[in-house]
Amino acid sequence: MKIEIDDDTIKATTKCEKSFSCLADNLEPSCKVEHAVSNTVHFVKCLSGTHCSYRISFGYDYICTCPIRKEFYEKYKR
Repeated sequence: MKIEIDDDTIKATTKCEKSFSCLADNLEPSCKVEHAVSNTVHFVKCLSGTHCSYRISFGYDYICTCPIRKEFYEKYKR
C-alpha cells in the first residue's frame, strides 16, 4: 500500500530522527495508537525502545505529537 501524507505535514515534521521511515511502502508505524482523543491527542504504545523526539511521557503512557503519525492515523486508522 502506498502511504500518502500531505506535503505540508511532512514539512512540519522537523524533529524526525528516523528519516521518515514510517512513509516506506508496507511499513507499519513503530508506535501503535491505542486511543485517540478528538483526533488531537494520540496515546501510543511504542514497539521499539528507540528514542523519538515526538513521544512524550504521560504518567505510565505515552503521547505522540508527530504530525505524520497523527495524519497517518486519521487517514488509515492504524
